[in-house]
Amino acid sequence: MALFLIGLVIFLCSHSCRIFAEPWRTKMITQLGEKKWKGLYTIISLTGFVVMVVGYGQARQNPILLWQPTSAGIHLALVLNLFTFILLASSSPTNNAIRLKVKHPMILGVKVWALAHLFANGTLVDLILFSSFLIWAVLDFRSARKRPFDVPESAVISKKATFISVISGIVVWAIFVFWLHEVLIGVSPFMHLR
Repeated sequence: MALFLIGLVIFLCSHSCRIFAEPWRTKMITQLGEKKWKGLYTIISLTGFVVMVVGYGQARQNPILLWQPTSAGIHLALVLNLFTFILLASSSPTNNAIRLKVKHPMILGVKVWALAHLFANGTLVDLILFSSFLIWAVLDFRSARKRPFDVPESAVISKKATFISVISGIVVWAIFVFWLHEVLIGVSPFMHLR
């Protein structure tokens, strides 16, 4: 569990500069240059991510069950994650209706993803992981809405871009739910529904 917690703290702290330390971040970019800053940020984030994933895998070997997820909770998680993938797909292109309306669909997608996984998982490590990401996403979404939006207010909504975002989100969700989740995570989302 300790390895997981170390990785989680490194990963979320590296992604929290814009929430808690925007002036420091700006100063560091000025001092180091944007390329060096992005390189350093990437190395720290990836390190935290790898340590978190390895630690999570270890913690799952001896799970501490806090509650037993219900069939209804798992079904709800599957539906919520459909919206997660649509939101993630809507991060680009910038002229789709969802991006222009929500402004930060990727962060909102992380919120929905974390909430969905709290309905479908009942172990201590899952509670720590997904509630941490949920709290981070709430704070980051609030912080992001205070910053200038990178798409002009006059941007015209593209129905084609919106359609492509929605369809690609649905397709990737289906691939992930019916195949890739079990391959990458080692657990089928349908395991407790059998």
